[in-house]
Amino acid sequence: MRIAVIDGQGGGIGKAVVEKFRKAFNNKIEIIALGTNSLATSLMLKAGANEGATGENAISYNVKKVDIIVGPIGIICANSFLGELTPQMANAIADSPAQKILIPLNRCNILVTAVEKKPLPHYIDDAIEIVKAQRGD
Repeated sequence: MRIAVIDGQGGGIGKAVVEKFRKAFNNKIEIIALGTNSLATSLMLKAGANEGATGENAISYNVKKVDIIVGPIGIICANSFLGELTPQMANAIADSPAQKILIPLNRCNILVTAVEKKPLPHYIDDAIEIVKAQRGD
């Protein structure tokens, strides 16, 4: 199973996702770090991603080749992450056949109803449970 983790700006969310996924699955999954900038990609690689790529073309190309995409909800919104996530990236992510597991953080003026407000690590745990269910773990 190939999982793309997408993040931008400081890369802290992606780093946390990669660390928790690596701990939960060890080497049973392949994690691709896709950063909107090199800092985000670098942090995700240091956290345990198998490989990483940066920028618009890398994200647009790789999201077609993974089973699951994990990231903050802003990854499907053009110009989120203070404009780092381009319309082409958002479109490629939304159009990807991969299942998307979106973490509902309110950093890009998107409020999701019926979502319990909780800390980031708890949302990542929820994402891990979704992947486990899909794998049959």
